[in-house]
Amino acid sequence: MLHLDLPTPTQFAALAQTRNDACVSIYLDTTPLTQEASPRRVELGNMFREAATQLHDAGFDKRRMALLQEHIDDLIDDDDFWNVLANSLCVLVTPDMVKTFRLANALVPMVEVSSRFHLKPLLRAITFPHAALVLALSESSVRLLEVLPDGAPVEIRLPGLPHDAASAAGKASINDRAHSGRIVGSEGKKVRLTQFARKVDAALRPFLAGRHTPLFVAGNDPLASIFHGVNSSADLVTQTIAGGHDRTKDADLAAEARVALDSIYAKQVIALNDLFAQRANQGRATTDLSSAARAAAFGAIDTLLVDIDAVVNGSYDEATGAITIDDAPNATNYGVIDAVAAQALATGAKVMGLRQADVPHGAQLAAILRYPV
Repeated sequence: MLHLDLPTPTQFAALAQTRNDACVSIYLDTTPLTQEASPRRVELGNMFREAATQLHDAGFDKRRMALLQEHIDDLIDDDDFWNVLANSLCVLVTPDMVKTFRLANALVPMVEVSSRFHLKPLLRAITFPHAALVLALSESSVRLLEVLPDGAPVEIRLPGLPHDAASAAGKASINDRAHSGRIVGSEGKKVRLTQFARKVDAALRPFLAGRHTPLFVAGNDPLASIFHGVNSSADLVTQTIAGGHDRTKDADLAAEARVALDSIYAKQVIALNDLFAQRANQGRATTDLSSAARAAAFGAIDTLLVDIDAVVNGSYDEATGAITIDDAPNATNYGVIDAVAAQALATGAKVMGLRQADVPHGAQLAAILRYPV
């Protein structure tokens, strides 16, 4: 099972604004297999030595270097940490602090040293988190599952979540034909199911507040459709996972949710490429790095799509949008695309991390603009 700790958009924004005399960003591939963690510890040490060499060549203060080394050594020596990994590890370290993120997606190993963190690879985790909630709903049972990119789903027990439709109605059965006003027969059953759906929605509401995780309903009509009609969550997915979920295993529901997520993400990428094409015809889209950099400085970017693996070393003037490009990384330059993405994010743009094949025209970045620049 993967152990994940993904950055929230708020955390990402805070890290993007971090400045220090040394910000070391390390990305390495890992494995959830505990017995294979030892080589990854060695790799982390080797990658940090590469960063230390850049800092030494730049004349970095030795006392500050010792603090960096201490953070890395402490992490390497933390057996509990290395016992629970995922597919990639991000280590962000300054002389004053260290942050780690264990990620589900495979990332290109890299080391970046600058006065700011290199964060673009983390965008993938925010853009497509591959996490979902599944509400398995039927007349006789209800359960909420949290689904992560891999591993077994976890059932979340919520206070106030009714056990079934009959108990929600305070009856032994909702299929009785006793008259009580209009609560009778098939029409009465629909009323009881609606009451049940509302109580389920009310129990979910405090848990979902502030979250932006896709919520799937696993169930059959009419109850699934009724719940869609009364649910108050903006993250409810219109697609229903159909089936008899009193008997469906949690792992099977999770597998169906992951397939559905892949389909949703694929449609989002297609829609973004279509929107880019439309805006390009209006002079409101570009794949040129220099143009995108200027647009970010002026707050003109609405949506920025970036290749998470591309690195262009140089520097970026956030006031004017001017960029300089260097041939090789060092302790003073940084990823220009990363800096443009951070600036776009700071001005309210939506920034998404994609694979290069999904960026319009296979470019390193693509900007959809609020207005022509």
